Amino acid sequence: MATKAFILSPARLDGRRAKTLLNPGAQFPLAVQLRRREGATLGEVFAFLSGLYFRGKLTYALTFAGLDSDEPNPVRVITTSRGLLPPQYRVRVKDLEEFAAVDLSVARAAFETPLIRDAKQLKRSLPQDAAVVLLGSIATSKYVDPLTKVFGERLAFPREFVGRGDMSRGGLLLRQARAGTELEYTPIMSAVRHGARPPKLTPLR
Repeated sequence: MATKAFILSPARLDGRRAKTLLNPGAQFPLAVQLRRREGATLGEVFAFLSGLYFRGKLTYALTFAGLDSDEPNPVRVITTSRGLLPPQYRVRVKDLEEFAAVDLSVARAAFETPLIRDAKQLKRSLPQDAAVVLLGSIATSKYVDPLTKVFGERLAFPREFVGRGDMSRGGLLLRQARAGTELEYTPIMSAVRHGARPPKLTPLR
């Protein structure tokens, strides 16, 4: 059984990359795949939309989830309207349009109800002492508050996220995954979530 779970914050669907991906005339492979019946995986779509940040989160989570081949995947991705989904969940254009239509600043129950539902289901599937690591923003309450209602002190985040921007976090996570070295986690409820910006990372080769 998995010893920890990872919850990844979603990619934004209102930027230039999203418009490019959802353009009906786009002919690059991922855009074409999205328009087909089988769709594309949520993980690869969000990695395209968010670039380095989501790719770093997903690579890190899959590296350190501690899975045996026959275990269910304890990695989940937050969505705006469907709670938590595994990164291998397949989506199509209409699914992304549904996600994009939800404004998290006003969604409230429409966002939180399915999120809390799926968080409770994830909690039931884990050992009582398993950590739940949020790879996403911990400076605002939109993800932290509903997840804390379910996991309490078990909800943690990488200590080195404090003070870093999205790109720096993505680069850090990719480095740690490549090195096989897991970051230190700290409970969100008792953590200092804001701090000085750390030194810049050296560029990845």
